[in-house]
This record gives sequence, structure tokens and C-alpha cells, in this order.
Amino acid sequence: MKKICVVGLGYIGLPTSAIFAQAGFEVVGVDVNQKIVDSLNNGKIHIEEPGLPEVVERVVKAGKLRASQTPEPADVYIVAVPTPIHPDQTANVDYVRDAVQTITPFIQKGNVLIVESTIPPRTMDDLVAPIIKESGLDPYKDVAIAHCPERVLPGQILRELIENTRIVGGITPEAAKQAADVYRAVVKGDVMETEAVTAEMSKLMENTYRDVNIALANELVKISAKLGVDAHSVIALANRHPRVNIHLPGPGVGGHCLAVDPYFIVEKAQEESPLIQTARNINNSMPHYVETQVERLTSELKNPKIALFGLTYKGNIDDVRESPALDIAESLLKHPKLNVVAHDPHVREEQVSFPLHSFEDAIKDAHLIVVLADHNEFKNLDGAVLKQHMKTPVIFDTKNCVNEIEGVTIYRLGNLSHLKAIQE
Repeated sequence: MKKICVVGLGYIGLPTSAIFAQAGFEVVGVDVNQKIVDSLNNGKIHIEEPGLPEVVERVVKAGKLRASQTPEPADVYIVAVPTPIHPDQTANVDYVRDAVQTITPFIQKGNVLIVESTIPPRTMDDLVAPIIKESGLDPYKDVAIAHCPERVLPGQILRELIENTRIVGGITPEAAKQAADVYRAVVKGDVMETEAVTAEMSKLMENTYRDVNIALANELVKISAKLGVDAHSVIALANRHPRVNIHLPGPGVGGHCLAVDPYFIVEKAQEESPLIQTARNINNSMPHYVETQVERLTSELKNPKIALFGLTYKGNIDDVRESPALDIAESLLKHPKLNVVAHDPHVREEQVSFPLHSFEDAIKDAHLIVVLADHNEFKNLDGAVLKQHMKTPVIFDTKNCVNEIEGVTIYRLGNLSHLKAIQE
């Protein structure tokens, strides 16, 4: 194994390319976006991830990593393209299908084909293997076909790609072993072999477990508001039990995994998944719940200015995919009685459909700050600056991340029973 071809240079494909190149392999990264290709070939990256710019610059300069719009002959092919959902909440596997079809003119007997994209159960057997068969190769003998789902945390991707356990599911036991050996060349954590469908389901259940747990916390928020309880205190105390780990509530669930993956299970087993569907509905209801609280807070004001802080689905990254914060922003910006501006130090204006504002412009004459992402920049806000520039120094913290500030009123998502409309 000398050469690896990675199809898709996004949040997973690019770091994956970088760690294999760093380990000494010849890596060609493939992407349909010419700007991404040109940027990578100049040693630059188009995403925000700590440590990645330095690694990419180094391996590109060393000639170990380059980019192209078309695949090339290689020993190993890794597919790392998105799998979004259709409006009817079924999986869109078009990118996976297209990626596999794109490499079929180059794939040869003895090669390894790995799909890292998150996919519905049986996609490897029912979609990928038939494409290889149509190309003239036996998918069960000629090519080692396997699924190895990514399982990394944005902001720590480089470390977790190497240290985390990897699950490798082959459509045959031999395929699982060959694909697992690819990862054993760079991964320090365990590399576990299984069947393809088991690997597919394990990835989906990892994220579904978290989605259901967050839904429980978000439902607790609504219950606590009705009963006059602080949900954050309840969670902190309940989690002192050695076998309890309630997750944190928030304005919704986003990202390419938690907000999407549960639907891949529902699609294949709708009648058998009522709990998963209910959890999705609860988490999908949170943006509207947040918007309702914003309306309550500003109900006594005429043309109130609201500064939205954070548009990403989690803190300290630039990823806005499936972000509930973005949904909230787009909805509130259309509100006829609200003057809404948005600020996010991690997001570029080309990522969103509305203007972004600096911190200073956002807080100037604002009546309310709504924190929608737990960026480090928002955790220790300067009270003196807020009191000087805001009309009413009030914060609605949906991530429970802002430290207490003298002279500034902070309402937290899990403790809204005492919420009062802002008075100028």
C-alpha cells in the first residue's frame, strides 16, 4: 500500500488526507470544487480546524499531498463525501453513489475501497457493491469493500483521527481485515473488524443515543419552565449519580451527524423507531421555543434591537451545517417587529445568506444579546463594555456558557420561570 485517493475534501476528507500524508503515504485528494483543489495545492485549507493548516502546509510542501478534480489509480480509495437528507427526511446517498462511480474507471483487482461517509444500513451491500460489480469486478473477491465511519469531534479532529477506536465493517471478513490494516498504519487506538451493516448501525446509534439524550434535556427545559425549576441545577445534581449522564440542553441539535443520522434508521424501520422519532421532534422544536422566549423578552419594546451571538452548531468551529442557530437567525431576521443583527467571529459572510456584524456594531444600542453558540469569545464578556454600549444590558444564554456579569441580567435557557419582559 503506497498510494491513497481520498474523494471529498471537507471536514473529514481533508484531515484524513493530511494524517495519511503525514504518515508517509502518497495521497491525492479529490474534490469537485476547483477553488478547494487550488487552495490545497497551494498548501492552504478552506475549513477551520486547529492544527490542520500547519500539517497541510507541511505535507503539501513535502510532496505527499496534492489535490485534483479527478481520481487517479491508487491502492486505497476512501470516500468521504456528505450524506444530507432529502426534504422527506430520507437519506440522500447521491454523493456516495457519484463518488464510487467516479473511481470505478480507476479501481483495480486487489484495491481497497472504504466509505467513511455516514450511510443508512445496508448501503455498502445494496448500493456500493453493485456499482463495483457493474464495473466488471467481483465486489466479494476482487476488491476489499468496507465501511469505516468517522467518529471525530470538530476542534479535535487531528487528535481523534489517530487516537479514537475505529470500527471497520467489511462486506466480507477478508475485506474488513484489509481495510482495517489501512487504518492500523496510522491509528493508535483500537481498530475493530465487523460486518458492514454492523458498522453502519454502530455509527448511527452513537449519534442517535446522543440525540435522544439531548431531547430528554430539552424536554426537561420545558417542564422546568412550567414548574419553576432550574433545569441546569437539576441536571448537575442528577449527574452526581454514578450511572446517570444527562446531556446539556440547547437551542436545538445541528451538525452533519446528530441532526441527520437518526433519520437514516427511521427510514429503514419507521414503525420500530417511535422513540427516535419523538426525540427528533423535540430537538427540532427548540429553535421555535427560543424564538418564543425572545418575543417574550422584547414584547414591551418598540423596534427592539437584538444581537445574535453565534451561528455555528457548536462552539469554537466554523461549521454551520444543520445549525439550529442559523435557523433561529433566519427566522428572527424576517420578524416584522424586531431589528436583528448577527455576530460570529468564526463564520465567514459567504457561509450565510445575511450580513454579519462586528462585536462592536452588534451590541451598539442593543436591547438583548442572544447567545446561540458557546464560543470561547462569549464566555467572559466585558460587563463595562456591554453596559456602556447596549440600551439594556440583558443576555439570553441558550448554551449556559456565559459567566455571571455584574450589572447585566442573564436569562438561561433552563431557568426561565422568572423571565420578565425588558423595560427601557
